[in-house]
This record gives sequence, C-alpha cells and structure tokens, in this order.
Amino acid sequence: MKNELTEKIKELTKEVRLPGVRKYLTEEINQANLKNLTYEDFLYSLLLKEYDLRLESGKKNRIRLAGFPYRKYLEDLSVGDLPIDAQKRLKVLKSLDFIEQGQNVILAGSPGTGKTHLAIGLGIKACLSGYKVLFVTVPLLINQLKESRSQRILSRTEGKFEKYDLVIADELGYISFDKEGSELLFTHLSLRAGRKSTIITTNLSFDRWEEIFGDTVMTAAMIDRLTHKSYLLNMNGGSYRLKETKEWLAKQEEEKDELN
Repeated sequence: MKNELTEKIKELTKEVRLPGVRKYLTEEINQANLKNLTYEDFLYSLLLKEYDLRLESGKKNRIRLAGFPYRKYLEDLSVGDLPIDAQKRLKVLKSLDFIEQGQNVILAGSPGTGKTHLAIGLGIKACLSGYKVLFVTVPLLINQLKESRSQRILSRTEGKFEKYDLVIADELGYISFDKEGSELLFTHLSLRAGRKSTIITTNLSFDRWEEIFGDTVMTAAMIDRLTHKSYLLNMNGGSYRLKETKEWLAKQEEEKDELN
C-alpha cells in the first residue's frame, strides 16, 4: 500500500512539475523512517532538495541559453600568460560588480591574447550567479538585426536585447559592415548604455574604429557611449593560442622520440 501511494505521489509531481520531489521522495521517506523525523523535518528536507535541483537546473539553462560557442571558465585561464592589464583587472572583474553597476568592459588587442576566453569566463560566472547573459559575434548580431528589420520585428528584438543583464559582443572589427549595419549596431548597443553591461572584444584600437563604422560622427558617439565609466583593457601581448600550439607540437615531438 505504501509503495502504491508513493507512486501516486510521484505521478502527481509530474503534473505539478516537482522533479526534485519525484527524484528524492523514496530516499527521503527512508531517511525519515530511519531517523524518526517529524513531518515538518521530512517536508523541509524534501523541499530543500527540490529547491537545490531547481537552482542547479537554472544555472545550466542560463549557460545553455546564453549561446556560448564553447565552455571556458575563469579557473582555466593561465593568468600569468594574460596581458598585464588583464592580470591587474581580473580580480575586480571576477566580482561581477560591473554588471550590478551597468558598466561595460572593452577588451581590445591583438588576436590570441585571451579576449574571448576571458569574456566567456566572465559570462559563465555571471550565469552561475543568476544573471541573464547573451553571447553573440558582432557580424552575427548585425545579420540578425537586418533580418528583424526586414521582417518588421526590430522593436521586439531590441526589447529582448535590452533585458539581458550582460551581452558579450565578440569580434568587433574582424569583418567590416555597411552603413545599415553600422547604424543598427550603434542603435542597438546605445539602448544598453549606462543601464546594462556589455563586454566587447575587438582587435582594433579606438583610433581605427572609423574603419568599421565608416562615419566619423557615429564612431565618436559610439566610443563615447561605450567607454563612459567602463573598464578598458589593453589586451595586446603575445599570442596565448600560439604558445599553446608550440607546447602541443613540443609534446608531439617528445612522444615521437619516446616511440623511437
């Protein structure tokens, strides 16, 4: 009879969407009987399992929905190989206070120095801390905005974009874009200025941004809005990817020598 009742309870948990209760019900019943727990203690312990499971599921869902191209954690960073500016600012950025303050972070420098890894690491940490995050490359973002305009749903896209606690706009400057793309990107990023945080990675210094936007006035306005009370990190330095490649090649040679 008890087993039948347990199965009925589990069926009900499917209807009211309590996966944690369903998963841990039998275990908690056994513990309650073993320890002679009160009804209150049993119920509290069971609901706590449900709460913990939902927290964990929420973290996973936020990471999944953010659209990261791959998982890179801050703990995986080789801090000593980062440019000096990044090493100095890492502690304050890891606190995520810049998200609470609605401040931007601009990572500008040569390829392979850890810009995207650092941005993704901060983004994943933000997801784990309960923030809603979006990762998107600038070329893809512009294409999405153009499609939204052609489908007459641009305002809906803008409204959704504004609600993210953190947007990571990767690869600004790798591909140039036309006047329409420049205007859409300017408008889109301006919506968040001073209110919500944006991390931008770029291989171009500010004095070369006009090459992307093709308009002196728009470039000046964009830089002014993005950099106001922002963290500007000089990411110029030796290529981290090149260092990893050399280490990998050296390891291959060692293994080859061992076989011989």
